[in-house]
Amino acid sequence: MVINKEYFNLTDILYSGQIFRFTPFKDGFLIFSGDKVCYAFEKENSLYIESETEEYFYNFFDLNTDYKEIVESAKKENIEVLTKALSKCSGVRILRQLKEEMFFSFIISQNNNIKRIQNSIEKLCFLLGDKKEFLGYTYYAFPSIERLAEQEVDFFKSIGLGYRAEYIKENAVKLLNGEIDLEFLGSLPTKELLSKLISLKGIGEKVANCIALFGFYKTDTFPVDTWIEKVYKENIKGSLTDRKKIADYYIKRFDKKAGYYQQYLFYYKRSIEKMG
Repeated sequence: MVINKEYFNLTDILYSGQIFRFTPFKDGFLIFSGDKVCYAFEKENSLYIESETEEYFYNFFDLNTDYKEIVESAKKENIEVLTKALSKCSGVRILRQLKEEMFFSFIISQNNNIKRIQNSIEKLCFLLGDKKEFLGYTYYAFPSIERLAEQEVDFFKSIGLGYRAEYIKENAVKLLNGEIDLEFLGSLPTKELLSKLISLKGIGEKVANCIALFGFYKTDTFPVDTWIEKVYKENIKGSLTDRKKIADYYIKRFDKKAGYYQQYLFYYKRSIEKMG
């Protein structure tokens, strides 16, 4: 696949906090999703994607969505920090990732830094995932629910998941026996989906919003973490202190585009603003 780079910046997407499985490779990156992989690299004004499953990655990179319209709508909000974010990182987009992978990845993410999250997920894949090869590179698929569910809590603790080990175990068992049905959850309106996710062990407000946005593509969500809270307090000069209320404020204002704007603001605040 050859894609125009306007409104598509590969590096910004990969480092925007929504995906944890990728690695530099040759002139670009290998990007993993479930048991699939692609090689993506930029050259001049185009992005090239090589894969044995091109249709999958066409959807994965959200290539049917008009990001020009999203960016133009965001500019009309007339919010200074959002306008600045768009001037620097309008190539960020929401990936359409696997529900199961995002479900467990963001349970692992709580109170954790990105490097440790990546390392933990990589260990899970190496120890429990199927071995694969692509362009001479050996990688491991994200583990099946069955393999996750059959592990003991101590296994998850042994790879550094700490208190999250119990959450992984319990939810994997519930997924396996049908107590949790991710396809059904995905069919629910966003508020109901969030309510169901928060009722599960180890999933709070922020993690539920991340799973809903990055696993279910519910763009009327707005995960609030330290960086988004800083945007709200430092750039917007908001007075709310409760993160759920901050999220509700953004969702009420931005509606179905809230998730897109969240990524622009998050990436800008975390990675771009300090560079001036």
